[in-house]
Amino acid sequence: MPSAPKWLFDVVERLMPKLPSLQVSTIQPLSPSVKRIRLAGDVSLLDFREGYCIDFRVTDTDVRRYSPSFIDQETGVLELVVHLHGDGPGRRFMDALKPGDTIDIAQPRGHKHYDDAAEKYVFFGDETSLAAALSFYKSFKKNRQQFQFYFEMDAENKGMPQLLGLENCTVFPKDTSFHDPEWIGTLPLLQLPDWHDAVFVLTGNVKSVQAFRKALKGVAKAKVHAQGYWLQGKKGL
Repeated sequence: MPSAPKWLFDVVERLMPKLPSLQVSTIQPLSPSVKRIRLAGDVSLLDFREGYCIDFRVTDTDVRRYSPSFIDQETGVLELVVHLHGDGPGRRFMDALKPGDTIDIAQPRGHKHYDDAAEKYVFFGDETSLAAALSFYKSFKKNRQQFQFYFEMDAENKGMPQLLGLENCTVFPKDTSFHDPEWIGTLPLLQLPDWHDAVFVLTGNVKSVQAFRKALKGVAKAKVHAQGYWLQGKKGL
Protein backbone atom coordinates (compact mmCIF):
# COMPACT_ATOMS: atom_id res chain seq x y z
CA MET A 1 0.00 0.00 0.00
CA PRO A 2 2.44 2.75 -1.13
CA SER A 3 -0.29 5.42 -1.22
CA ALA A 4 -3.61 5.79 0.57
CA PRO A 5 -5.90 8.51 1.97
CA LYS A 6 -4.52 10.32 4.99
CA TRP A 7 -7.32 9.10 7.25
CA LEU A 8 -6.47 5.47 6.49
CA PHE A 9 -2.80 5.85 7.39
CA ASP A 10 -3.84 7.76 10.53
CA VAL A 11 -6.08 4.85 11.59
CA VAL A 12 -3.37 2.27 10.86
CA GLU A 13 -0.85 4.21 12.94
CA ARG A 14 -3.26 4.42 15.88
CA LEU A 15 -3.93 0.68 15.75
CA MET A 16 -0.30 -0.42 15.50
CA PRO A 17 1.86 -0.75 18.63
CA LYS A 18 3.64 2.52 19.28
CA LEU A 19 7.42 2.39 18.89
CA PRO A 20 9.84 5.02 20.20
CA SER A 21 10.76 7.69 17.66
CA LEU A 22 14.36 7.77 16.43
CA GLN A 23 16.56 10.78 15.83
CA VAL A 24 18.79 11.32 12.82
CA SER A 25 22.34 11.29 14.19
CA THR A 26 24.53 11.37 11.06
CA ILE A 27 24.10 11.65 7.29
CA GLN A 28 26.96 10.71 4.99
CA PRO A 29 26.70 11.25 1.21
CA LEU A 30 28.47 8.34 -0.51
CA SER A 31 27.77 9.44 -4.09
CA PRO A 32 25.39 11.89 -5.78
CA SER A 33 22.63 9.30 -5.42
CA VAL A 34 23.49 7.22 -2.33
CA LYS A 35 23.44 8.28 1.32
CA ARG A 36 24.21 6.52 4.57
CA ILE A 37 21.81 7.65 7.30
CA ARG A 38 22.11 6.65 10.95
CA LEU A 39 19.22 6.91 13.38
CA ALA A 40 19.68 6.78 17.15
CA GLY A 41 17.31 5.86 19.96
CA ASP A 42 15.63 2.92 21.63
CA VAL A 43 15.64 0.08 19.09
CA SER A 44 15.26 -2.70 21.66
CA LEU A 45 11.72 -3.55 20.48
CA LEU A 46 12.69 -3.96 16.82
CA ASP A 47 12.77 -7.50 15.45
CA PHE A 48 15.30 -7.44 12.62
CA ARG A 49 16.51 -10.16 10.27
CA GLU A 50 18.59 -10.11 7.12
CA GLY A 51 16.74 -8.33 4.32
CA TYR A 52 13.87 -7.07 6.46
CA CYS A 53 12.48 -3.64 5.60
CA ILE A 54 10.74 -0.77 7.39
CA ASP A 55 7.81 1.27 6.11
CA PHE A 56 8.37 5.02 6.49
CA ARG A 57 5.46 7.43 6.18
CA VAL A 58 7.11 9.96 3.91
CA THR A 59 4.01 12.18 3.41
CA ASP A 60 0.50 12.21 4.83
CA THR A 61 -0.60 9.92 1.98
CA ASP A 62 2.56 7.99 1.01
CA VAL A 63 4.59 5.19 2.54
CA ARG A 64 7.95 4.01 1.22
CA ARG A 65 9.94 0.94 2.21
CA TYR A 66 13.66 0.87 3.08
CA SER A 67 15.92 -1.93 4.34
CA PRO A 68 18.24 -1.25 7.28
CA SER A 69 21.84 -2.32 6.82
CA PHE A 70 21.95 -3.13 10.53
CA ILE A 71 20.20 -2.50 13.83
CA ASP A 72 22.38 -2.55 16.96
CA GLN A 73 20.26 -2.89 20.07
CA GLU A 74 23.22 -2.40 22.39
CA THR A 75 24.26 0.98 21.01
CA GLY A 76 20.78 2.06 19.90
CA VAL A 77 21.68 2.58 16.24
CA LEU A 78 19.71 1.85 13.06
CA GLU A 79 21.53 2.42 9.77
CA LEU A 80 20.05 2.96 6.31
CA VAL A 81 21.84 3.10 2.97
CA VAL A 82 19.36 4.80 0.64
CA HIS A 83 19.30 5.33 -3.10
CA LEU A 84 18.07 8.78 -4.10
CA HIS A 85 16.54 8.35 -7.53
CA GLY A 86 13.65 9.97 -9.37
CA ASP A 87 11.66 12.80 -7.83
CA GLY A 88 9.09 10.92 -5.78
CA PRO A 89 8.05 11.45 -2.17
CA GLY A 90 10.51 8.86 -0.85
CA ARG A 91 13.47 10.59 -2.45
CA ARG A 92 12.30 14.01 -1.25
CA PHE A 93 11.80 12.72 2.30
CA MET A 94 15.24 11.09 2.54
CA ASP A 95 16.95 14.01 0.79
CA ALA A 96 15.46 16.53 3.21
CA LEU A 97 16.53 14.76 6.41
CA LYS A 98 19.11 16.49 8.57
CA PRO A 99 20.79 15.64 11.88
CA GLY A 100 18.46 16.21 14.79
CA ASP A 101 15.28 15.38 12.88
CA THR A 102 12.95 12.90 14.57
CA ILE A 103 11.39 10.00 12.64
CA ASP A 104 8.56 7.63 13.53
CA ILE A 105 9.25 4.07 12.42
CA ALA A 106 7.32 0.83 12.06
CA GLN A 107 8.32 -2.68 13.03
CA PRO A 108 10.70 -4.25 10.46
CA ARG A 109 9.12 -7.05 8.47
CA GLY A 110 9.75 -9.32 5.56
CA HIS A 111 10.40 -12.90 4.53
CA LYS A 112 13.06 -15.14 5.99
CA HIS A 113 15.59 -15.35 3.16
CA TYR A 114 18.61 -16.29 5.24
CA ASP A 115 19.56 -19.73 6.55
CA ASP A 116 22.71 -20.02 8.60
CA ALA A 117 22.94 -23.71 7.65
CA ALA A 118 23.29 -23.00 3.90
CA GLU A 119 26.84 -23.38 2.60
CA LYS A 120 26.72 -20.92 -0.32
CA TYR A 121 24.83 -17.76 -1.22
CA VAL A 122 24.54 -15.62 -4.33
CA PHE A 123 23.04 -12.16 -3.77
CA PHE A 124 21.92 -10.01 -6.72
CA GLY A 125 20.72 -6.42 -6.69
CA ASP A 126 21.37 -2.77 -7.49
CA GLU A 127 21.69 0.50 -5.55
CA THR A 128 18.36 -0.14 -3.80
CA SER A 129 19.78 -3.43 -2.51
CA LEU A 130 22.93 -2.15 -0.82
CA ALA A 131 21.52 -2.02 2.72
CA ALA A 132 20.05 -5.51 2.42
CA ALA A 133 23.34 -6.78 0.99
CA LEU A 134 25.19 -5.41 4.02
CA SER A 135 22.80 -7.15 6.40
CA PHE A 136 23.39 -10.48 4.63
CA TYR A 137 27.14 -9.88 4.40
CA LYS A 138 27.44 -9.54 8.17
CA SER A 139 25.85 -12.97 8.64
CA PHE A 140 27.82 -14.56 5.80
CA LYS A 141 31.06 -13.54 7.50
CA LYS A 142 29.91 -14.51 10.97
CA ASN A 143 28.90 -18.01 9.87
CA ARG A 144 31.82 -18.49 7.45
CA GLN A 145 29.63 -19.12 4.45
CA GLN A 146 30.74 -18.90 0.83
CA PHE A 147 29.12 -15.98 -0.97
CA GLN A 148 29.14 -13.93 -4.14
CA PHE A 149 27.52 -10.56 -4.82
CA TYR A 150 26.36 -9.52 -8.29
CA PHE A 151 25.28 -5.90 -8.75
CA GLU A 152 24.06 -3.78 -11.64
CA MET A 153 25.00 -0.16 -10.96
CA ASP A 154 24.93 3.26 -12.56
CA ALA A 155 28.41 4.47 -13.50
CA GLU A 156 28.58 6.88 -10.54
CA ASN A 157 28.03 3.98 -8.13
CA LYS A 158 30.22 1.25 -9.63
CA GLY A 159 32.62 1.52 -6.70
CA MET A 160 29.89 1.59 -4.05
CA PRO A 161 30.07 -2.09 -2.93
CA GLN A 162 33.82 -1.77 -2.35
CA LEU A 163 33.35 1.56 -0.56
CA LEU A 164 30.88 -0.08 1.81
CA GLY A 165 33.31 -2.92 2.54
CA LEU A 166 31.51 -5.70 0.70
CA GLU A 167 33.69 -8.56 -0.57
CA ASN A 168 33.39 -10.99 -3.49
CA CYS A 169 31.52 -8.48 -5.64
CA THR A 170 31.10 -8.32 -9.40
CA VAL A 171 29.61 -5.04 -10.64
CA PHE A 172 27.98 -4.67 -14.06
CA PRO A 173 26.79 -1.48 -15.78
CA LYS A 174 23.07 -0.85 -15.55
CA ASP A 175 22.41 -1.30 -19.28
CA THR A 176 19.40 -3.70 -19.19
CA SER A 177 21.64 -6.76 -19.71
CA PHE A 178 20.01 -8.28 -16.63
CA HIS A 179 16.65 -8.11 -18.41
CA ASP A 180 17.84 -10.93 -20.71
CA PRO A 181 17.65 -14.45 -19.22
CA GLU A 182 19.88 -15.87 -21.96
CA TRP A 183 22.62 -13.33 -21.20
CA ILE A 184 22.31 -14.01 -17.46
CA GLY A 185 22.74 -17.71 -18.20
CA THR A 186 26.23 -17.00 -19.57
CA LEU A 187 27.50 -15.52 -16.30
CA PRO A 188 30.68 -17.35 -15.27
CA LEU A 189 29.29 -18.27 -11.86
CA LEU A 190 26.37 -20.12 -13.46
CA GLN A 191 28.84 -22.22 -15.45
CA LEU A 192 30.29 -23.65 -12.25
CA PRO A 193 28.39 -26.74 -11.03
CA ASP A 194 29.75 -26.18 -7.52
CA TRP A 195 27.61 -23.03 -7.29
CA HIS A 196 24.38 -24.55 -8.60
CA ASP A 197 23.51 -25.61 -5.05
CA ALA A 198 23.85 -22.05 -3.73
CA VAL A 199 20.86 -20.18 -2.30
CA PHE A 200 20.05 -17.25 -4.60
CA VAL A 201 18.64 -13.98 -3.23
CA LEU A 202 17.41 -11.73 -6.06
CA THR A 203 16.52 -8.11 -5.29
CA GLY A 204 16.30 -4.68 -6.93
CA ASN A 205 14.72 -4.03 -10.33
CA VAL A 206 11.64 -6.22 -10.82
CA LYS A 207 12.47 -6.88 -14.48
CA SER A 208 16.00 -7.97 -13.60
CA VAL A 209 14.75 -10.15 -10.76
CA GLN A 210 12.24 -11.87 -13.05
CA ALA A 211 14.83 -12.45 -15.79
CA PHE A 212 17.42 -13.79 -13.33
CA ARG A 213 14.87 -16.15 -11.83
CA LYS A 214 13.98 -17.42 -15.29
CA ALA A 215 17.66 -17.99 -16.06
CA LEU A 216 18.00 -20.13 -12.93
CA LYS A 217 15.27 -22.58 -13.92
CA GLY A 218 16.88 -25.97 -14.40
CA VAL A 219 20.15 -24.65 -12.95
CA ALA A 220 19.59 -23.75 -9.30
CA LYS A 221 19.26 -26.78 -7.04
CA ALA A 222 18.60 -24.86 -3.82
CA LYS A 223 16.11 -22.13 -2.94
CA VAL A 224 15.69 -19.00 -5.02
CA HIS A 225 14.31 -16.01 -3.12
CA ALA A 226 13.01 -13.19 -5.32
CA GLN A 227 11.92 -9.78 -4.04
CA GLY A 228 11.78 -6.87 -6.45
CA TYR A 229 12.16 -3.44 -4.85
CA TRP A 230 11.13 -1.17 -7.73
CA LEU A 231 9.74 -1.14 -11.26
CA GLN A 232 10.09 1.66 -13.77
CA GLY A 233 6.82 3.63 -13.95
CA LYS A 234 5.39 1.97 -10.85
CA LYS A 235 4.67 4.22 -7.86
CA GLY A 236 6.14 2.36 -4.92
CA LEU A 237 6.11 -1.39 -4.28
